[in-house]
Amino acid sequence: MENMDQGNDAVRKGPSTQSALLVLCLAGLVSGGLLHLAWSPSSAHTAWLGATLLGTAASAWWVLDGLRHKRFGTDTLALLALIGTLLVGEFLAGSIIAVMLTGGRVLEERAGRRARRDLSALLARSPTTAHRLLDGEIVTVPADDVRPGDLLLVRSGEVLPVDGRIEGDAAVLDESVVTGEPLPVERQAGEAARSGTVNAAGPFRLRATTDARRGTFAAIVRLAGDAKSDNAPFVRLADRYSAIFLPVSVVVAGVAWLMSQDPVRAVAVLVVATPCPLILAAPIAFTSGMSRCARRGVIVKSGAALERLARARVLLFDKTGTVTEGRPRLARTATGTDGSGEDVLRLAACLDQVSAHVLATAIVRAARENGLGLEQPGRVSESLGEGIEGVVGEHLVRVGKAAWAGCGEEEPPWVSAARSEAARDGSVTVFVGVDGRFAGVLLLKDRLRTDAPRTFRLLRIAGIDRTVMVTGDRQAVADLVGAYVGADEVRAEQSPEDKVEVVRTESGRAPTVMVGDGVNDAPALACAGVGVALGARGSTASSESADVVITVDRLARLAETLVIARRTRSIARESALVGMVLSFGAMLVAAAGLLPPTAGAVLQELIDVAVVVNALRALNGGLRGHSHELRGASAELVRSLDEEHHRLWPRIHELPQVSEAIALGSGEPSTELLDGLTAFLAEVGEHEERDEKLLYPQVDRALGVRGATAAMSRGHSEIDVLSRRIGAAIGELRTDCRPETRRHAARLVIELYAVLQLHFTQEEENYHVLATGDGAGKDR
Repeated sequence: MENMDQGNDAVRKGPSTQSALLVLCLAGLVSGGLLHLAWSPSSAHTAWLGATLLGTAASAWWVLDGLRHKRFGTDTLALLALIGTLLVGEFLAGSIIAVMLTGGRVLEERAGRRARRDLSALLARSPTTAHRLLDGEIVTVPADDVRPGDLLLVRSGEVLPVDGRIEGDAAVLDESVVTGEPLPVERQAGEAARSGTVNAAGPFRLRATTDARRGTFAAIVRLAGDAKSDNAPFVRLADRYSAIFLPVSVVVAGVAWLMSQDPVRAVAVLVVATPCPLILAAPIAFTSGMSRCARRGVIVKSGAALERLARARVLLFDKTGTVTEGRPRLARTATGTDGSGEDVLRLAACLDQVSAHVLATAIVRAARENGLGLEQPGRVSESLGEGIEGVVGEHLVRVGKAAWAGCGEEEPPWVSAARSEAARDGSVTVFVGVDGRFAGVLLLKDRLRTDAPRTFRLLRIAGIDRTVMVTGDRQAVADLVGAYVGADEVRAEQSPEDKVEVVRTESGRAPTVMVGDGVNDAPALACAGVGVALGARGSTASSESADVVITVDRLARLAETLVIARRTRSIARESALVGMVLSFGAMLVAAAGLLPPTAGAVLQELIDVAVVVNALRALNGGLRGHSHELRGASAELVRSLDEEHHRLWPRIHELPQVSEAIALGSGEPSTELLDGLTAFLAEVGEHEERDEKLLYPQVDRALGVRGATAAMSRGHSEIDVLSRRIGAAIGELRTDCRPETRRHAARLVIELYAVLQLHFTQEEENYHVLATGDGAGKDR
């Protein structure tokens, strides 16, 4: 028994073993043919016999291995055919079958081998050391040596080795690994902090409440391993069909033998019944489908994963980094009635250039996107947990908490309004003070992906019946995002353990696919029927736990992959069924004595060729309506227009504030306010003109529908009319400040705000997503 297991392992070890078997069987078949042509029949028979024996031995091991794993499939019929050719001396037919069998195994091994879901990335992230505070000294010890009650120092940028409580100063933590929420969280003294989170600010002290083995991060690692081991074994398409084909073939062979009393007829039936269409059809089709996905920037790790994806009916997805961009961006700048949003952003960005805070990068990036010139600040100092201050030009600037930025000044109403807005929208507020007074509030949030709604519509068309958002974020914020993409259910404030339970519950109802990008998604990805990781920005851990990895930063590839998977499965089934029908017809001819074994083996090869040609159709097609794209100069144009959108969005968000300043102000509106609004209208007009003359004709060509952008052109007309009316109203305001004049102008500004919001969102969702990345995802 031990020797048998060793032999079985040798045959199953990997592609190199399968390839070696194929080479040996092919060598036997070819050398036998050459020897036969050289008038050496006995030597030819010996070569063919060797190939047949090798194929028989390999097939026997595969059958025994299948029985050991409670599988009974296509290999059994092939083994019967090989044994039959040996018994009746049809060695040429046996060697042909051996080549087909081992060749199919090579293809199946490459297409069907499931990727190992090791947890190396998770384990690599685990901290190996901790800094213990002992008698006023810092002692670096292995993380496994930390015990509950130990006082630790966590330095900037370090991962917390254990769960604990903050002591002394407050801490700013990046908890995205555990909760998926991209925005940093401030924890005060006495609050709990979880292992796996990252110190996003200065050093702080942590009182350990667990050891490394019982912390939150260790639990995530265990969850991913448990979810992986709980996954049910997948039944191959070929094995499902062979459960019908095998008994039919054996019965036909038995009847032919009984009626003719000729065992050669039975062998001939088994030879043409050799399930090469089953062995070849699915692997070649799924290999072709995987290649098709790879050309679109999607790595499918196995043919089995692609087949499972084709059966999926329920989509579960994380929020952060999946339907959102996964990083904070400036949404808008709130200021008082006499303040300038651009001035506030520029001053804050100048100071944040030297800040280590996690939000500083987003503020500096927003200033540069808006073309604001930055200068180096002077006399910079940072107060942990409060903010940063310094001199920019002639101004003393403070950026951080409200009390810090306002120097204790009572909050004006517009600051309180900004707080309330942030609470409703799930934004993070950064307060800016200039010369000891509140100057502005920067609202930052994790923006939604522009291609998310379109992707979810395409997923519905492709056959997804139910969508469930599973996120660690707050319920109010999650509900807004769920409504944006049209989710059927939103499960918020979910821990990694909760996510696994949701996936298991949904998997019990229908085949599932889970999409995520963070370490905290890894257990759920491993537990789902198919795990899909967004690898362009996501963690290595989620990519290794997933069956499918989208390597380009385009969520729409998910819908394309589902379409490819369904088409591939359809082609595989079609090829297998056609091959079975043709083989069954050949079986009847062989049972009548009209097809000897060798001729039957050749005919089976012709059937295999037909099956292979059909299966190769999975390499192309099937994406009509899903993959309209702009490339080259057209894509560059779209990207440049999208950058203009990014620059214009913050100023669009300021329009309600402008409207309020016009309506409620006393006296003549400031020249700066009116000039700024006039300049904004001119910039919007130039942008819309480029859209109309340059972008829309190319979109029409890409979609293949003349006038596809006609409705959006109507939006341009409305924007132009409103801009002209606002321009006229501005002229009136410069000479006439009556209340009715103010109200009229303010109403027009609000109308423009609403139209621009809708129009820009529609353009980004429907047109900007058509631009491919820098070569990513293009068919090569």
